[in-house]
Amino acid sequence: MFQGSMVALVTPMNADGSLDWDSLHKLVDWHLENGTDAIVAVGTTGESATLAVSEHIAVIKDVVDQVSGRVPVIAGTGANNTREAIEWTQAAKDAGADACLLVTPYYNKPTQEGLYQHYMAIADAVDIPQILYNVPGRTGVDMLPETVFRLQGHKNIIGIKEATGDMDRAKTLIDGRVEDFSIMSGDDPTAVELILLGGTGNISVTANVAPAQVSHMCVLALAGQADASRAINDSLKPVHKAMFVESNPIPVKWAVAEMGLMGRGIRLPMTPLAEQYHQEVRTALQNANLL
Repeated sequence: MFQGSMVALVTPMNADGSLDWDSLHKLVDWHLENGTDAIVAVGTTGESATLAVSEHIAVIKDVVDQVSGRVPVIAGTGANNTREAIEWTQAAKDAGADACLLVTPYYNKPTQEGLYQHYMAIADAVDIPQILYNVPGRTGVDMLPETVFRLQGHKNIIGIKEATGDMDRAKTLIDGRVEDFSIMSGDDPTAVELILLGGTGNISVTANVAPAQVSHMCVLALAGQADASRAINDSLKPVHKAMFVESNPIPVKWAVAEMGLMGRGIRLPMTPLAEQYHQEVRTALQNANLL
């Protein structure tokens, strides 16, 4: 159910930081027209950290309604407070999400046992497919494979978004997974290699600006067509790089706006892309025939 190109969707905002619902609807439809296989609402790229709780749930519900069953909707519901993560996950289920993406608790740096108990508590509390999300570069905590293997037997824990970009780690997870447990990339530059190793897809930042290309790349990689999928990835490498010239989602929001798909709104403490990077991002988009 959850495979291929899954966009970590930006949350469009007006200049004053209010949510831009019209652009959100248009973005969802644009992704579906361009082959995106699933939409992740209010993940890191969707500025989950700066949305109010009511906004967070409203965006999930709005995306679910706009998608209208055409592809799965995965809701970002992770928190560093286990009770809060349970509440958000239940609210996402009530809003009609098909699954939830739960980032490791950030800042308070739990132990591996703490991570295990955190995820088990959420999985026990809410009956919805749940995807673990490991991104130590942002959270300050690394969920080790041994902990993933302890969790993968729970009926509600169906996969992991592994965003380290470490192919040795990816191989360990793929080799040790149980049947039907999905290993998904959260790192665009290495996503093809993870899929070719046996992964199921890519939760992608780059897909915000290149949905058709990332979708085709994933289709080829899932079919084992290594050379063809790598060729597309090679053509997108400057875009992958450009999307992280400053902290995500600063560059990707600027890029989507530059493509005319939404305005340039972003919320503090995130700031608009620094002018010194404008040409680098613009050139990457132009060279990939996205502008």
